[in-house]
Amino acid sequence: MLRTSLRRLSTAAGTVSANGMKLLTHNMMQSHVKGVRNGYPLNVKATEMKEIEVDFNPEFISRMLPRIEFEALRKTTAQLGMPDALPVAVPMDAADNEDFLKQLHHVLLEVVVVQGELECPESGTKFPIRNGIPNMLLPEDA
Repeated sequence: MLRTSLRRLSTAAGTVSANGMKLLTHNMMQSHVKGVRNGYPLNVKATEMKEIEVDFNPEFISRMLPRIEFEALRKTTAQLGMPDALPVAVPMDAADNEDFLKQLHHVLLEVVVVQGELECPESGTKFPIRNGIPNMLLPEDA
C-alpha cells in the first residue's frame, strides 16, 4: 500500500513513473545509512535506460537551476556513458541560454533509468531500481 501511494505521489510530481527514474530525482537523493557522513551523490549503475519525450519548459528548468548540484549531475551522466551531455560548467547566462536549458532539460527529464542500482558512495550499500522505482529501504543489516 505504501509503495502504491508513493508511486502515485511521485508520478504526480513527474519524477518517477513507469517510464523510469529521472535524473532530476537522482540528483536530489542521498543515502541514509547509519554512520554515513557523505551519502551524496549516489553512484548509479544502469542495466536498462531509455529516453522519453517531455515537453520543453524553459521556465521550469530555469527555476530548478539553483537546486541542481551540477557537478553531481555531470558525474552521473559520465557514469551512464554520456560524458559530453552537459558542458563542463554552468554558463554565466544559464537562465537565458536556451541551448543550455535544452541540454539540461534532456538530461534531467528525458533520460530515465528503468533498471539498475544506486550505491552509497561511502558505505557501498546498494539500492535497486526496478521498473524505474528506486528502493531506498535499508537492508536489515545496515
